[in-house]
Amino acid sequence: MPSIAAVAPALPPFAYPQERITEVLTPMLLPAPERRALLRRLHAASGVRTRHLALPLERYADLGSFTASNGEFIRVGTDLAVEAVEAALAQAGLAAADVDFLLFTTVTGVSAPSLDALLVSRLGMRPDVKRLPSFGLGCVAGAAGLARVADYLVGHPDEVALLVSVELCSLTLQHDDDSAANLVASGLFGDGAAAVVMVGDGHPAAAAGGPGVVATRSRLYPGTEGELGWDVGSGGFRIVLSPALPEVLRSNLGADVEGFLADHDLKPGDVGTWVVHAGGPKVLDAVSGALSLPEGALELSWRSLERVGNLSSASVLHVLADALAVRGGGGGAEGAEAVVLAVGPGVSVELVLLRWPEAGAVAGVGS
Repeated sequence: MPSIAAVAPALPPFAYPQERITEVLTPMLLPAPERRALLRRLHAASGVRTRHLALPLERYADLGSFTASNGEFIRVGTDLAVEAVEAALAQAGLAAADVDFLLFTTVTGVSAPSLDALLVSRLGMRPDVKRLPSFGLGCVAGAAGLARVADYLVGHPDEVALLVSVELCSLTLQHDDDSAANLVASGLFGDGAAAVVMVGDGHPAAAAGGPGVVATRSRLYPGTEGELGWDVGSGGFRIVLSPALPEVLRSNLGADVEGFLADHDLKPGDVGTWVVHAGGPKVLDAVSGALSLPEGALELSWRSLERVGNLSSASVLHVLADALAVRGGGGGAEGAEAVVLAVGPGVSVELVLLRWPEAGAVAGVGS
């Protein structure tokens, strides 16, 4: 089976306490003071203590047009992607020229050529590297990217593949939108990137002992198109974030995950590690409740939310990096399974079943 050789998160250098971000954003979003107490309550309830931003906080007041913010996305996003990829390849003991397939995903900026094309020359990849840029999957794309890269490696077992996620959510901030969705999003989303190196089971790096991808599953819930996503207009990306989203998960997720695991003779209680997209307190509570998970099962996700906020598609990959650090590649509960789970527009869910090497297998990659 394809396996994960390395995961490297990356964050912009501009980090701020949530209270400071709230202080600066409040007059931008709500010129009239009577609603400012609401914004402060929403930010305080987000579960976020710190966020990293693509730009210094003071820059957001006069960032201007979508053209300007998207230009910053290309500039900052490319640099952040380079940082993540270089770190992941170094962890895996591989070079940029070893990469055969590159899947790039984002939902917070656009460019043509896409950022993956810009990475090729910056990193020294081969000019014949196969590339697949993705836009629109949103927060689910970190898990979906793992699944699609694994699909590719099943058919190319001797190759090296790279998944790169870049999400600069702060650059989508809408100054003229005082909707509840925009106010919630302004306190929840952060900026970050991640890179994952994966190899087919015929590649020498597969012997390093990283977790293997056992199975994947995609689920799209009909009639939920208006619950999550973007309303794209002349000002850029305007957030669509329905309060009904947690109920969609509570109503559907339990049966879907149980069915997925049952195909592999497993139950939710058999899963040793849950790698869940840190979508926010209500999303994490809905996932935990739908699956009847024990207290602490989503601790990695809660800690990631507190530390960096919701990073859209990069979020679940940051949680995966933390899981690898805890597990040490195969240490602790050797042979146990992990489930990667993320939610995105559609409403869609992606599930990835991982398995660490059995006890006595070669020690896994460090992180």
